[in-house]
This record gives sequence, C-alpha cells and structure tokens, in this order.
Amino acid sequence: MVILLIVGSIVIGFMVGVLFLGFSRKIKARIHWRYGPPLYQPIIDIVKLFHQESVSHGFLFDFGILLSLGGAIVTLLFIPIGNIVPLHGSGGLLVVLYLMLIAPLGIALSSVEAANPNVSIGISRKFILALGYEIPFLLVALSVMTNYGTTSFVEIVELQRASHWGIISMPLSGIALLLILPVMMGMKPFDQVGAPQEISSGPEVEYGGIYLALSKIQHIYLIFIDIALFVALFMGGGSEPLTFFMKMLPIFLIVLLISTVYPRFRIEQAFNYCIKWPTIIAFLGLLLVIWR
Repeated sequence: MVILLIVGSIVIGFMVGVLFLGFSRKIKARIHWRYGPPLYQPIIDIVKLFHQESVSHGFLFDFGILLSLGGAIVTLLFIPIGNIVPLHGSGGLLVVLYLMLIAPLGIALSSVEAANPNVSIGISRKFILALGYEIPFLLVALSVMTNYGTTSFVEIVELQRASHWGIISMPLSGIALLLILPVMMGMKPFDQVGAPQEISSGPEVEYGGIYLALSKIQHIYLIFIDIALFVALFMGGGSEPLTFFMKMLPIFLIVLLISTVYPRFRIEQAFNYCIKWPTIIAFLGLLLVIWR
C-alpha cells in the first residue's frame, strides 16, 4: 500500500508539474501574440534529451544531480496530495524545511564539478536567493506550527477542515508565503540563477542529454512542491487529488501573471525584496499568532 502511495505521489507531482509548465508557456505565448507550444511540450523535450549524447565531468557531477532530484521527490512524499500521503510522520513540516535545502545543494555539487565561471555565478545567486526566501519561509512555518500546535501536515490539513483555512486565521503569514513563491519557484522576476541572457543558463550551462533532462524533471517537481505547500498550509489541502489540483491552479496563475508582467530583477534587488516585505509581513504574522 505504501509503495502504491509513493508511486501515486510521484506520478501526480510530475504530471501536474508538466501541466503547469505547459500552461506557463502557452499563456506567455498568447500574451506575446504567439500561438505557443502544446501543453505536453515539456514531456517531448525531456524524451528528446534522454536520447541525446551526455557528457559527464566526474562523480560529483553525476551524484549531485541525482541528489537534487532525490531530495525533491522525498520532499514531495511528505506533502498530502488530497488523501495521498506516503510519509505522514508527526514532524513533516520540519523535515520539509531541511529537505528543501537538498535540491540547491545537489545542483551546486554537480555544477561546480564542471568548473565553468557561469556555473559559479549561477550557484552563488542560487544560494543568495535561498538565504533570502528561507528567512520569511521559516517565520511562516513557525506561525503555522504555533497556530495549530503541530508539525504534521496531515493534522494541519485536518484542523483547517474542522474550522477554517489557514489564510483566514493567519492572513499575514499566507500573504508572506505568496510573496516569496515566485522566488522559490525561480520564475521571473526572480530567475537570476539561470538567466540565459546574462550567464548562459548558469548551473545548467554544462548539462546536456540525460543530465539536462534530470534537471528539468527536478524543476518540474519543485514547481509542484512550492504551490502544494501553500495549498496544504493555507487552503485546507484537498479531500482528493482533483480538489487539491483545483486549489493549486489559481495560485499558479497568480505567480504566472507576476512572472509575465515583471522583468528580471538584479540579484541585489531580489535579495533586498526577500528580506524586506515578505520577512516583515511574516514576522508580524508570527507575532499575531503568538499574541492571539
């Protein structure tokens, strides 16, 4: 039974992530007066990459990308997708806080092995952004754990169903998490890590074939995970996967519209943004939960 739940989570996370990525390309194309690729284009791209020649730069180059993808998949297993929760330990939210650091660490280990200066710039930007959004995200997590008195995702979702959504009981914390979602997902105006016009895609500049395919798959899972976190913590999760997906969709569209409208920030602008408004709002949200 557990194996079926694990497989189900992995498949649902991948398919929904692909669908969101396809939606983003299609919607951006229509805004730019283009037709755009089909919704399943990300799958076509990944299949093509698996059939292309791959060049390895060493053990860490191989291990890092696998570590990053593995960290994303394990993180996914702690998040309740409707009634599918393969790993439902009491410390789920705390574990996710640690696991979310594995993906950037794995990419850093893999990319640095190639010794490309564009990679070094991209990795430094990645960790700067991670430092920026981890502070408000930690404050949001503390607010949620304090408000519900638990670190279990399942219990947090059940408590919201018994009363009301977290966005109602903790509006400031929900707003703070929504403000840093584009940063966590690496979408404009916070795509400094792989800016192709500046650093030739940064950490991915040395990836090709299967390595680039695995990097794309990891990115697909992270898109799903970041939005699923918001739905689970502030929108009461879902009674089954379809309801969960319907709640994820408007959040993704909000982030996508922001990404379409705003140009890329400079890295110092992005960092200052993270440690300013999202952090202030998240801190005020934590104080309100404590004093209530």
